[in-house]
Amino acid sequence: MIAYLTSPKALRAALPAVSFGIILLIIWFYSPFAVSYMGLNLMLQYAVPITLATIAQMFIITVNDLDLSIGSFVGLTACIGATLLADTPILGILALAACVAAYVAVGALIHWRNLPSIVVTLGMSFVWLGIAVLVLPTPGGTAPGWVKAIMGLKTPFVPFPIVAAAVIGIVVHFALMRSSYGVVLRGAGGNPKAIGRAGWSLLKTKMVMFGAAGFFGVLSGLALIGLTSAGDAHIADRYTLFTIAGVILGGGEFVGGRVSPIGAVLGALTLALTPQLMGFMKIPTDWQIGALGGILIIVLALRVLINRREA
Repeated sequence: MIAYLTSPKALRAALPAVSFGIILLIIWFYSPFAVSYMGLNLMLQYAVPITLATIAQMFIITVNDLDLSIGSFVGLTACIGATLLADTPILGILALAACVAAYVAVGALIHWRNLPSIVVTLGMSFVWLGIAVLVLPTPGGTAPGWVKAIMGLKTPFVPFPIVAAAVIGIVVHFALMRSSYGVVLRGAGGNPKAIGRAGWSLLKTKMVMFGAAGFFGVLSGLALIGLTSAGDAHIADRYTLFTIAGVILGGGEFVGGRVSPIGAVLGALTLALTPQLMGFMKIPTDWQIGALGGILIIVLALRVLINRREA
C-alpha cells in the first residue's frame, strides 16, 4: 500500500488535490474565517460555471483538439439565456440547442477536412462573440427565475458550489472513465487508428465530444447568469484560458485520452480560489493572471519531475 501511495502514478493523480489543498491552507493562514461555510460559499460562488466550462474544454482536449472559443461561446449562451430563454422559453431552448448543434458541426468539419482545431475554434470565437453582440448589444437582460433558484441553493454542511462541482466531476468521471463507450471516446484521441480498425467511426466520436463540450458550455453560460442575474457578450472572455489551465492543473495532457474529470474539477476549483488568495496576499489585480501562470508552471514542473521518476 505504501509503495503504491508513493508511486509516480499515485503522486500524479494526487497532484490536483494537493494543489487545491495548498491554496486552501494558505487562505486559511491569512483568514481562518474564509474557510468557513459562509467564506467558502463566497469565494467559490463562480466555481460552478468555471467547472462546467473546464469540463467542456476537457472533452475537446480528450480527442487531441483545443478549443479557443469556449469563452465566447459561454458568453453567447449567457446572452441567449438572459434574453430569449427568459422572455420566450421555447425559442430560447431552440436557440441553445442550435448552439450545441453548431458545436457538433464544428467538430465534424475539423475531422472531415482535417483542419487544425486551434485555427477553426479561434475563428469561431469571433463568430460566437458577433452573434452574442447581436443578441444583446449592451449588458442587460435577466436570468430566468429557475436558473437563479438553482444557483442560489443553500445546501447543508457543505457549500453548494462544492457539492455541485463534486456531482459534475463524479457524473463525468463515470461517463467518460468507467463506461465502455467512454473508453472508445478516449481511445479516439489516444489511439485513433486502433479505434478506426475496431470499426468505430472517428467522425462520430469527434461529433459526440464536441456536442458534449457544447452542452456543458451552455450549462456554464446559464450558471453564470444565474449568479450575475444579467447577460453580457464579454462575460466569460477569460474562460478560455481558465479552462485550459484547469484541465492541465487537473492532470490532463495535450495527448488525447489522458484526462481526469475529477482532476479537472479540482483544477477549476483551484482557479476559482486563486484570485481570492491574491486578494489576501494584496497582489495587484493586474498581476493575477501572471500569478495563475506561475501556479500552472509550478504544477507542470512537479509533474515533469514525477514523470522522470516513473521513467
